[in-house]
Amino acid sequence: MLNRKSNPHTHNHQADIVVIGGGTGGYAAALAAAKSGKRVIMTEETDWIGGQLTSQAVPPDEHPWIEQFGCTRSYRQFREGVRDYYRSHFPLTSEARSRTLLNPGNGGVSRLCHEPRVALAVLQDMLAPYVNSGRLQILTRHRLESVSVDGDDVRSVTVRNLTSGDSVTLHAAYFLDATECGDALPLAGAEYVTGAESKSQTGEPNAVEGDALPQDMQGFTYCFAMDYIEGEDHTIARPERYDFWKAYKADFWPDRLLSWSGVRPSTLEHVSYELFEGTDKYSLFFYRRIIDSRNFEEGFYPGDITLVNWPQNDYWLGSVIDVSAEDREQHLWDAKQLSLSLLYWLQTEAPRPDGGQGYPGLRLRPDIVGTDDGLAMYPYIRESRRIKAEFTVLEQHVSTACRPDGKAEQFHDSVGIGCYRIDLHPSTGNRHYIDVSSLPFQIPLGSLIPIRMNNLLPACKNLGVTHITNGCYRLHPVEWNIGEAVGFLASRCIDRGILPREVRNEASELRTFQNMLESYGIELAWPTIRPV
Repeated sequence: MLNRKSNPHTHNHQADIVVIGGGTGGYAAALAAAKSGKRVIMTEETDWIGGQLTSQAVPPDEHPWIEQFGCTRSYRQFREGVRDYYRSHFPLTSEARSRTLLNPGNGGVSRLCHEPRVALAVLQDMLAPYVNSGRLQILTRHRLESVSVDGDDVRSVTVRNLTSGDSVTLHAAYFLDATECGDALPLAGAEYVTGAESKSQTGEPNAVEGDALPQDMQGFTYCFAMDYIEGEDHTIARPERYDFWKAYKADFWPDRLLSWSGVRPSTLEHVSYELFEGTDKYSLFFYRRIIDSRNFEEGFYPGDITLVNWPQNDYWLGSVIDVSAEDREQHLWDAKQLSLSLLYWLQTEAPRPDGGQGYPGLRLRPDIVGTDDGLAMYPYIRESRRIKAEFTVLEQHVSTACRPDGKAEQFHDSVGIGCYRIDLHPSTGNRHYIDVSSLPFQIPLGSLIPIRMNNLLPACKNLGVTHITNGCYRLHPVEWNIGEAVGFLASRCIDRGILPREVRNEASELRTFQNMLESYGIELAWPTIRPV
């Protein structure tokens, strides 16, 4: 019998557009390109498409007006699809079923907290017409290995099948980098930036003093799901690095990381957490709760389910970008150890309000995230490589403190909108939160166009922003909008036989493209709200 792993084969595929990475932005890019009639191949390193929404297991981080405006039509269809999926397939209570703005988890982080598998099902349903017609091909468990370049153009990319070992070379007119770390950029020789720019480079009030710090990036997190079954013992085996993480205390943190102590990101004042609701302290279990069992028939869920993406399992001891393969694997393993150590501490040693220690009824839920070890398939990466773009969004364009008129910079080449605070988590440079107010903003087309490459475009967090503005451009609906706009951009360029920078820099082309985006339900400007 042929051993495929020891005798790998090479395959070739052709498409109009290749999307490398099937995360939130990559998914939206593939959907847009397929909608506009193009033949698309989308690759994905994990088993699940969807990125933040699925394989990274992060309930949506969204702005306060998300139910009325401020996202694309297709993102709204996804959100309503999640609600409809629960109504169609789950035994909701009559009260929950009748709720127009059903929130399955009733978590504090979002108006729509839900299970990753439900998000996956809805995303797959939305793509089904294009997959079934053959217009879209999805290659899961395929990792980018190399990029073939001719001058300023990408000719092909090669991905490796992680199951068989076979390599697949993909040819297309356009290549969209939607990998979580911007992996296509160095392989293509594209100009890019990592880490924290200096104040002398950008003039941003919150940029670092002195030299830029390319390896100073936000921490990443291995999320996991757990529920609580009172009276049962689900304690996991003691993690290998538990002693280290139990004792670990960063210089800038008020107590050991594995404790109920933390800080308020916007003020850095010390705060105390609790696990469950019941006191005046903030409940971490409530924060990203993805199932509130009270929404379902009694006994259907034995307990509420929460997604653990907390301050205590942010990993900032090293970067996974532009480091050796050995260092990358070490940091990924250690981040997993941190998350497992947090769970073990919660089960065995966490102080309880009644004076006891530990919650052994906390149960790790591998089935929720689709893995054997119970941790998400992929770490939640907050910061990617970023293209050197025709236009870079700075703090001065969006920060409330920098905009005395109370409005973010208005971009003539807007291809979408977003809103979120500038929210940077503790970094690999041992720097604290940066959490400052920002204004509802636009996504300029110039931030999606590399300064040199012609047919390689960013489709997620790797657009032309800085370390600071990444903090508000990295969240779910914004990443979706970025990917969707880029998918339509590549399609438009193929149809017109022009380059992306020509779309931006020729007034008639830009106007026509923006009209196209609006016809597909992409909002280009925030509504003006007048007092009643």
